[in-house]
Amino acid sequence: MLGFSKRLVKKTLNYFGMDLVWIHKSSKLTLLGLKSFSIRSIIDVGANEGQFAKMISGFFPDAHLYCFEPLPEPFNKLRQWADGQKGRVSVFNVAVGDREGAVEMYRHVDFSPSSSLLRTTKINEAYYPFMQKQTSVSVPMTTLDKIMANLSEPVPPDLLIKLDVQGYEDRVIRGGGETFRKARACIVEAGIDSLYENQATFEGMVGLFSDMGFQYCGNLEQAYADDGHVIYLDALFVNKVQR
Repeated sequence: MLGFSKRLVKKTLNYFGMDLVWIHKSSKLTLLGLKSFSIRSIIDVGANEGQFAKMISGFFPDAHLYCFEPLPEPFNKLRQWADGQKGRVSVFNVAVGDREGAVEMYRHVDFSPSSSLLRTTKINEAYYPFMQKQTSVSVPMTTLDKIMANLSEPVPPDLLIKLDVQGYEDRVIRGGGETFRKARACIVEAGIDSLYENQATFEGMVGLFSDMGFQYCGNLEQAYADDGHVIYLDALFVNKVQR
């Protein structure tokens, strides 16, 4: 009878465009199983004002966070938050890629989290008109491997890497191969539609992670267009060697 009742409720909700999901199985609570890992350090590339860092701290309160944000305004807010975290958050005002030197970044005036080292496409601006107002700003760039190798203390093991750099993900991975191979898991934003010029593809990132010994384990979240297709997603990759 319980099974029938559940199906009836689910069918009714589906009729009104909603769905029934068990809370204890929600990806926002379990992180697709990542919550059970003993994560002791977290690298947040594309931290903006610390939105992800603040959220993930609730899951892993004892982990040390290394947050990277190149734009001055969101970095200042990130640093203000980090200053109140009793030394467990390290912040870096730098872009991360596959080379070193100054680069031009496209700052989105009305929504800084979508700012990128790549130009937005017409498709992106049609989906999200608030991205149209942009300015160009010069920011320093380095590689993840170089900056992590120069830390005064080694990064604790059981590492989680989050990567949200608006189409520049493959360059960050290529410049951080040694660091990525040490990670227990990685959360990566990937565009399915072409949102930025010369952006990394989801298929390409699956290949890069596979070469490093990672397995694709599902999506934590995904954004939909009006016709129902996926625009972009947050994918989880887990290191098969350390699993």
